[in-house]
Amino acid sequence: MEKLQLEQYLNRGVENIIRGMKKASLTNPRSAVFLVKYAQAARQAAGKRRKAEKNGEHIPPFLIASITSRCNLRCKGCYAWANRSCGSGAEHNGMRAEQWDDIFAQAEDMGVGFILLAGGEPLMRPDVLKAAGMRKNILFPVFTNGTMIINNTLPDSGKSGPDPEGDACLQLFADNRNLLPVLSIEGDREKTNARRGAGIYDCLLQTMEALKARDILYGVSVTVTKENMEEVTADTFSEKLSLLGCRAVIYVEYVPVDRDTAGLAPDDEDRVYMADRLDALRETQRDMLLISFPGDERASGGCLAAGRGFFHINARGGAEPCPFFPYSDTSLQDVSLKEAMRSPLFRRLREDGNLTGIHTGGCALFEQEETVKKYLEGIQQSYVN
Repeated sequence: MEKLQLEQYLNRGVENIIRGMKKASLTNPRSAVFLVKYAQAARQAAGKRRKAEKNGEHIPPFLIASITSRCNLRCKGCYAWANRSCGSGAEHNGMRAEQWDDIFAQAEDMGVGFILLAGGEPLMRPDVLKAAGMRKNILFPVFTNGTMIINNTLPDSGKSGPDPEGDACLQLFADNRNLLPVLSIEGDREKTNARRGAGIYDCLLQTMEALKARDILYGVSVTVTKENMEEVTADTFSEKLSLLGCRAVIYVEYVPVDRDTAGLAPDDEDRVYMADRLDALRETQRDMLLISFPGDERASGGCLAAGRGFFHINARGGAEPCPFFPYSDTSLQDVSLKEAMRSPLFRRLREDGNLTGIHTGGCALFEQEETVKKYLEGIQQSYVN
């Protein structure tokens, strides 16, 4: 019964997202035309997932893919930097564009409708983005710091204005409406620059204006902490974004990079406040799509990681429960996407109740790191034996 409820919840969620995006694109004819076509593909994908469910196989509608470990910024509180999975140097044995394209093809065939592209900075892999752009039956939100869309240099480097690479990046999004840029912002200039670096906020404003001028549908991603929650859920914040052409705001609850920053993570009281504010904003900002992640997990019976609703693929192809929990026993360089969904670690997390148990804070797995390490030790030992 739980699987059926989860499937219904996820399908309704996908339908609501598509409906919200179609509504948000009413003033953008090219994006509106694409989304009408994509809605049909999404219905077909949901049909594939329902068929698989009847055959005893659960296919998540979402995937999250960190297509590169490189990044041109070093933001405070960055989980990837803290886990040494992100940097400005080499690719750390990252996968080729052909390998990512094969994963996208497998996902499409199985009924996956959304693949969130992250990093590192995903714009450092234009080869993978071009491959994704060819898969029109999948929607690819591209989570980017926004600094490379109109300018390939850092804002405080002394250079400014669009360059040929920036124009090419804008054109890539204009030509492939299934690639949706999602720019990271922390609130006002002070908070954004404090976390992401001097000049980043003004660079983001320039990027938003350039995307608006090209009629490219885009959104923003906000990492919500106790420090910026009131500001980023205020009417003035969403109103300013709307005037800049933004049509979606994704609120992502902060997951601590270590125990010292756990106090920044929203608690249950904060989550209630945010939910109330989002309900109010949805009434006043009807031309915007507002999403909270993970939001109220109780509606889905628990955390959606480890294949319940999605899982994460790191830059080297490792299948992980989620981007904030970098543990893996399976690589997409060795097995198919369908096999990765059945990984021993994922099965153990789902079957032992780690994802649905009572927990404090927004991340169900954050408190269970030692338990998961023991799982992995047991899995590795079973291979040896």
